[in-house]
Amino acid sequence: MSVVSSLAPRSGRTTELVLTLAAVAIVGLAYVNLGLATSGTIPPGLAALGVGYLGVSLAFHVVLRWRARYADPLLLPIVTLLNGLGLVMIHRVDIARGRDLSDGVALRQLMWSALAVAIAAGVLVVLRDHRILRRYTYLAGAVGFVLLLLPLMPLIGNSEYGSRIWIRLGPFSFQPGEVAKLVLAVFFAGYLVQTRDALSVAGRKVLGLTLPRARDLGPILLAWLASLGVLVFEKDLGSSLLFFGLFVAMLYVATERVSWIAIGLALFGAGAYLAYLTFGHVQTRVLLWLHTFSPEALQSSDQLAKGLMGMAAGGMIGTGLGRGRPDLTYLAESDFIVPSFGEELGMIGLFAILVLYALLVERGLRTSLGTRDGFGKLLAAGLSFSLALQCFVVVGGVTRVIPLTGLTAPFLSSGGSSLLANWTLVAILLRISDHARRPLPDEQEGSAVGEARTEVVRMP
Repeated sequence: MSVVSSLAPRSGRTTELVLTLAAVAIVGLAYVNLGLATSGTIPPGLAALGVGYLGVSLAFHVVLRWRARYADPLLLPIVTLLNGLGLVMIHRVDIARGRDLSDGVALRQLMWSALAVAIAAGVLVVLRDHRILRRYTYLAGAVGFVLLLLPLMPLIGNSEYGSRIWIRLGPFSFQPGEVAKLVLAVFFAGYLVQTRDALSVAGRKVLGLTLPRARDLGPILLAWLASLGVLVFEKDLGSSLLFFGLFVAMLYVATERVSWIAIGLALFGAGAYLAYLTFGHVQTRVLLWLHTFSPEALQSSDQLAKGLMGMAAGGMIGTGLGRGRPDLTYLAESDFIVPSFGEELGMIGLFAILVLYALLVERGLRTSLGTRDGFGKLLAAGLSFSLALQCFVVVGGVTRVIPLTGLTAPFLSSGGSSLLANWTLVAILLRISDHARRPLPDEQEGSAVGEARTEVVRMP
């Protein structure tokens, strides 16, 4: 239950400003270091790029001061640093492959970054209260379902690298699944707030676990079948895992029953085994995972082997930014950008990036705990868990903890779809955190305390 205090908390905007300036400075120093390592000179476009990136970050900070004064002060600096480091590494891969700034991937990524920040700022301006999203629970579910089906459409659906997860309209391509994770999180949060009481009813107790009633298994079975459908028809192992894991995590947060986690793991294990027996591309992923350096695996793909050798070459402290060979690994700027950082920044640098992700997830979960309404709690927890699961899947795949799935590292990897979706995700978290930290007017405190006492929100 939330505790309402009449003491107005600090907004944290000054702290956010200082940390954002520090994040931009770190990105600028990394860019200078890259130029000195590759050409021996300071990059000529440093001033323009630095001022542009600083201007975009400060503009978003101004929007927060205007529309979300009490939002979490750490989210923007963390995301600014991650996005900027991603831009630096993408530019480094461009240099290694002989592409200059004008025709490289980094410039396109910078434009996508500016567009993503603009859309995130628009979300903060338009969405004055996150609870409005609850009105569109079932509409969000329908939109998410349509977005998942779009890549299967004959005219616009496009298959790349064996997965049919893209739509192409003229020269532009987009991954609708990135947006689907946002609207599905809204749908799951709204649905579970309405049905959590029924889903929490205890059934039989088996092996120390209190299982739900058989008639309450419908939602998780539907989510399981939907995730299998994504795996079967779109051959997208990463999105299938992400959507099902997101639903199970939010189901656990809503009901606080470990049995749902056990059921989810059992269904996931059964689905994974069934997919392995049925689909050749899943068998190939497992072969690359278990026998990466075998002749059969190398004949199929040596991408994972090269990524592992690159990280091994980096060792503890790395070869130095601009002094490695990340371009030897396929898709070094997107799917395998984590090994690129591991090679040139070493294990220490890679761990620092993982700490940034951990802080980002922690602030999201803190927002969930501090929110006064059940819908906001579930939505913030779901969005935070989706970031955590995506990071685990990406890093686990390139380090052979789990099979490769094809997901990209949030904010680091190249790709406009991912940037737009993840910046929007952060904007929603900022809006929820503003509502959680904003002091209530004195005349509303009594009613707020009464509402908090009547609405009991289960949290683990």
